[in-house]
Amino acid sequence: MSPEQVAALLLGVAVVIIATRLAGTLVARLGQPPVIGEILAGILLGPTLFHGAVTDALFPADIRSHLGALANIGVMVFMFLVGLELDHALLRGTGRLAVSVSLSSILLPLGLGALLGLYLLESHPNPHRLGFALFMGAAMAVTAFPVLARILTDRGMHRTATGGLALTCAAVDDVLAWSLLAVVVAVTGADTGQWHAVLVLPYVALMFWVVRPLLRRLAAAHRRTGHLSPGMLATVLAGLMLSGCVTEWIGLHFIFGAFLFGVVMPREGADRLREEISDRVGQVSTVLLLPIFFVVSGLKVDLSAVGAPGLTELALILLVAVGGKFAGAFTAARLNGLPPHQSATLATLLNTRGLTELVILSAGLQLGLLDTGLYSLMVVMALVTTAMAGPLLQLLRPGRTPVAAGVREAELRSSST
Repeated sequence: MSPEQVAALLLGVAVVIIATRLAGTLVARLGQPPVIGEILAGILLGPTLFHGAVTDALFPADIRSHLGALANIGVMVFMFLVGLELDHALLRGTGRLAVSVSLSSILLPLGLGALLGLYLLESHPNPHRLGFALFMGAAMAVTAFPVLARILTDRGMHRTATGGLALTCAAVDDVLAWSLLAVVVAVTGADTGQWHAVLVLPYVALMFWVVRPLLRRLAAAHRRTGHLSPGMLATVLAGLMLSGCVTEWIGLHFIFGAFLFGVVMPREGADRLREEISDRVGQVSTVLLLPIFFVVSGLKVDLSAVGAPGLTELALILLVAVGGKFAGAFTAARLNGLPPHQSATLATLLNTRGLTELVILSAGLQLGLLDTGLYSLMVVMALVTTAMAGPLLQLLRPGRTPVAAGVREAELRSSST
């Protein structure tokens, strides 16, 4: 890199940190998760305003690839933390009610999303018709487990029966949605040789039967010393990068390697280790890497040319995303005997998508499944479904105000911003 490029990159990163922090703080004062403001900051710095003049001035074309590399690392760390925070007990403890609600809240938006995808192929043609339809279904079906957990904590609902059920269903939803997205990636046939796909199952077996026991030794060493040493942290980060490298080489996308590495981190007797890793890695991710991801994602959003056809497509996307998820969860909850009010609250919580949706959409853009126009509309859907949770819960639970302002889902165990 030339000195001019280095200076432009450093200036761009500084702008990213300041803009996303200010926007996140502003929307937090309005009772919304800061992630909404940070995504909006990325969009406003993109080509939507002033025909891209702000983008070209702050983020010249020759530094965007470097920002993209940092954004990818931010996504890897985020997915690792999501896997790290996924409570295995929630999955093991699922009963008939949780399984029924989870499946219904996945299958209905999945089916409706796939049908919508087939309809959108007329205006957004794609050579991977099946992959495109399945991707749209997966994008509609996802629930953001981390932001949901934070919303429940902030509103004092995490110890209620509804809150616990929502967390369990969201955990199952996320596992199913990520599994479905992995199928989509396989169907679209990444640039690597098709024979690489046969390595997926051996890779998963290696992670659980070889890597996990090794990580248990790391947890035992942490218990003996009582603190997370630089060597331990380096081992975890190197393992994270290698896991992402393997899944990318296989053709499965690096986000799955990062997520699975977090999942195989030991739980029993390793609570303190996981907490320290989450705190140390999460702070860098929250303050530096994820804001870069928001802006890089925003640079690909262009809402300036959205006309009547685009608004019609957006209305259909929102109808399928919100209606499909709500109807699936609400119907299953009512059929299992939950009262209407509790069923509606559960369905509202499971409609939360947040940053998890943005990760999926970025993967779809990289895979060539989304064009810029449809990607932009889907990002708006992610924002709307995240922002609506607070007001709807306030209507369903009048007089119950949040304990604290909503917090960015990527912070996980971190304190409120």
